Parts: sequence; C-alpha cells; structure tokens
Amino acid sequence: MSKKRKYYASALLGLFLSACSPVIDQRGNRPDEDNVASINPGIDNKQRVYELIGSPSTLSSFDDRTWYYISKKTETLAFLEPEVTEQQILAIRFDDHEIVQDMKIYDESDGTQIAYVDRETPTEGNEYTILQQLLGNIGRFTKGEDSGSTP
Repeated sequence: MSKKRKYYASALLGLFLSACSPVIDQRGNRPDEDNVASINPGIDNKQRVYELIGSPSTLSSFDDRTWYYISKKTETLAFLEPEVTEQQILAIRFDDHEIVQDMKIYDESDGTQIAYVDRETPTEGNEYTILQQLLGNIGRFTKGEDSGSTP
C-alpha cells in the first residue's frame, strides 16, 4: 500500500507542476535570420524579398514603400497577465523603383509607452436610472396613435 501511495503522490505532484509551466504564444511573422541577412540593400527588389521572407505583416500607412514584419512572443503563467518576452519589428524600405533601400530591426527597447487619457466626451441629453427608463414609457403611447394602419 505504501508503494502505491508514493506512486500516486508523485504522479499527482507531477500533474501540479506541469500545470504551472508557462504557456508560450508566438504571434506574427518572424522571418528566418539567415534569409533576412541574405537581403542586399541596393540590389534586391520587392519580389526577391517576398520570395525570401514572405509577405509582410503590414505596409506603411501612406504608401507601400515600407514593409513591416511584426512578431511577438509572450509567456503566460497560470492566471497571471501575459508577459512579453520577445518583440521584434523588421522594417524594409524600398525606393521608387522597388529596390531595397534600407532595413532596420526594432525591439522592445525602441518602443515607447503611451499614456492613456481617461476623459469622457460630454453628450447632450439626460441620464436616467433603470427605474426611470422602465417607467418612463408607461402611458406614452396610445392604441391607434401612429400605428400605420387605417381604421
């Protein structure tokens, strides 16, 4: 009996410990580093970049001359908030003739935190309680008034 209890206890302990392992989530398009290194600014064009590392995550807002490859890796432990362990943005800029002009890699240290403003936009009208809303329509409508049918 003692041997069975030890076996079950160790199996249960193993289950508890495996439940505490972090969940790793990889999102976005993270191109292969060797393929990125083989891109030659001034020589390669958009088609060659597409063949090497695939389609971008997004394009620049105002024209299609900058391609962004965005990737982020997070770890979530049990019920805690996800923690960003790795974040990378590869920006490839093309000239007017679709030739690679410049490449830059950005990571977490290049980002800035944005302070959110908690202001509310004022609106016209009244604010009613639930009871006022429920009772406010009693007697407001009468039978036959604007019903759309003819008598």
